[in-house]
Amino acid sequence: MTTNFYRATLLKGFAMSNLLALLMVGLFKYTKLQDSGALVFSIFVIVPILMGIVSSWFWMKINLKSNALVGYSLINGSLAILFSYVFLREGVICLLIVSPLIFVFIIAGAFLGKRMFQKNNQTLNVSVFSLLFVVFVTDSLSEHNYVNLVADEMVINATPEQIWKHVVAFEKIEKKDDYWLFQIGMPSPAQTTVEGYYKGAGRKCIFSNGYTFDEKIVTYEPNKDLTFDIIGQPLDPEIMGHIDILRGQFLLKDNGNGTTTLIGNSWYRLHVFPIWYYDIWAKSITRNVHLRVMEHIKMLSEKG
Repeated sequence: MTTNFYRATLLKGFAMSNLLALLMVGLFKYTKLQDSGALVFSIFVIVPILMGIVSSWFWMKINLKSNALVGYSLINGSLAILFSYVFLREGVICLLIVSPLIFVFIIAGAFLGKRMFQKNNQTLNVSVFSLLFVVFVTDSLSEHNYVNLVADEMVINATPEQIWKHVVAFEKIEKKDDYWLFQIGMPSPAQTTVEGYYKGAGRKCIFSNGYTFDEKIVTYEPNKDLTFDIIGQPLDPEIMGHIDILRGQFLLKDNGNGTTTLIGNSWYRLHVFPIWYYDIWAKSITRNVHLRVMEHIKMLSEKG
């Protein structure tokens, strides 16, 4: 086997598997198979598996060892992520989050393909491809809707009256980010402004990069309950089409001993699947947004 043949075979595996992925994702996105705009689990599971199988079909000619198959599959996944950035305009943080899924299922597909093609059973091969394609189409045409609530609590050494004004609006957060996604570039909450202290007032949550969430106060019970709907969110590639923040809420519970329990609630709708994977990230990010804001409110209230 010549070096040129080896390299050409590797390149064919990379090129054809990524071309298949781009065609399938393009079919999904631009023919609007999913009316809700959700990115279904097949995009992140079935397509990478098919990529791995297709690359294995080419690579079986050079009989790769397991370690080499894993290594080249990781390169294949990295190329897929790069193409997603260039052609699909996905954000860097978003691609970082999705990368474990891509890598795991491309590797799984590569080993599945190796076993399939070693058996040289054309009926089996056609059956596997057909099954995966049917799952992709069925999943793409199915309805997807997922809404969740994340709640956090914090005890503050101050009364509800001392805390309330900082809940409705607060000055700029100066503390450095300690959540790792914020540290590598994901915008973090920085300041909140409000038009007035009454139900129906407009409110803005301003993030570290200047992006603003427009809000409307729907419940205003001084020293008890501030609930606001999100009526506009920024056109950020990290969140556009992936998550909608629907509503936020701060509840104050007087503990009767000079302390108050501050409860932060957020409701969101996810547009990316599988839920078992992406909701872990959504919860973590939402929770750290809560904690950054609530720790700031705690600091202002206790200092005051």
